[in-house]
Amino acid sequence: MKSHTTPVALVTGSDSGIGRATAVRLAEAGLDIGVTWYHDREGAQRTADEVRKAGRRAEVEQLDLTRLPEGADVVDRLAVRLGRIDVLVNNAGTGTMTPFLELDLGTVRQVLDVDLVGPFLCSQRAARRMIAQGDGGRIVNVTSVHEHQPRVGAAPYCAAKGGLGLLTQVMALELAEHGITVNAVAPGEIATPMTGQEDADVDAERRPGIPLGRPGDAREVAAVIAFLAGPDASYVTGASWVVDGGMLRMGPQAGSHLPDGAWRRP
Repeated sequence: MKSHTTPVALVTGSDSGIGRATAVRLAEAGLDIGVTWYHDREGAQRTADEVRKAGRRAEVEQLDLTRLPEGADVVDRLAVRLGRIDVLVNNAGTGTMTPFLELDLGTVRQVLDVDLVGPFLCSQRAARRMIAQGDGGRIVNVTSVHEHQPRVGAAPYCAAKGGLGLLTQVMALELAEHGITVNAVAPGEIATPMTGQEDADVDAERRPGIPLGRPGDAREVAAVIAFLAGPDASYVTGASWVVDGGMLRMGPQAGSHLPDGAWRRP
């Protein structure tokens, strides 16, 4: 990054949860931040306030990844308002807990658009600007442990996150010559609005099936994203960084120790 400019990060879905924690963490690392929201304008403004308290600039835009391709225009608008773009964090996402046989096409398309096609288009916009700037960049895709393992009732979500994981690897190969690294971060159960645990004390929650025994805190995910977005990760690309308290390592163990068949139901 050019020494005479302040680097800029755009964090999608940064009105709460992992997105907010990431925006604040990157601001504390010295980056100006583009904040986006879908439903929660006030939440986005609170994120922007925290960024400004850290001494950095914040610009806010609504991002609707159900309206594509025009939704991705937000990347260009924020890059213009902030002067450049050095880091893109594709964090905005959605999901469903619907049995496979009951899914309708509209739901499938919405989840795939928000979780896969949207990040694809936003990454194209960001990468083209990074290439034009001429000094590389970072793209971090927030996937899920379900990039790697399935979940009953989450067929389109798993398909989208698995696809985003492989998209990450292709992007890493193709963008490396331009000095752009591309990595995925795959969270497990994290205390966020999406899991109904916003502002929960994770140390007070008991999760016997997770080796570390608790959910994760959004700031623990943000720390890994910030590492991948920073100079210490300059030789890291095409990787998926799992942040799950050991959840994925429990596959066979869970299979032999679950007490009943409740896992068969969403």
